[in-house]
Amino acid sequence: MKCPKCSAAMEAVKADDVQIDRCTQCGSLWFDEFELGDLRAKEGAEKVDAGQAKKSTQQSQVQLNCPKCSAVMLKMVDAQQPHIWYETCKICGGSFLDAGEFKDIKQLNIIDKIKDMLVKMKGGRSTAKTKLSPEVIRKIVQ
Repeated sequence: MKCPKCSAAMEAVKADDVQIDRCTQCGSLWFDEFELGDLRAKEGAEKVDAGQAKKSTQQSQVQLNCPKCSAVMLKMVDAQQPHIWYETCKICGGSFLDAGEFKDIKQLNIIDKIKDMLVKMKGGRSTAKTKLSPEVIRKIVQ
């Protein structure tokens, strides 16, 4: 299988009893249907993600094709952390995350809460450019 982002080969990696695919070049991860949810629930599963999450919240506008069935993948937002975007195949149900995004999904800290509050307040991902007002900081601390 080839990486939908950079076309490099994907290698099989295991976390606990779940096998996923990781790009040998960019470190992105491919999860077959249900594997993302399964691994998200497992302690220590983030070790399969060798990348670092990008600081930018700018979403790539490039459409990616599924590495399994070649269908155009849909852009999705993580329900628990809306600053995280990833791609899902509507045909086979697989999910593609950039390097570092699975680590980010697995941990929820104060920075993530701030990012998420900004996303909700402004209704979009470009809110990372917005400065925090004293009112916003009070809401976060409460």
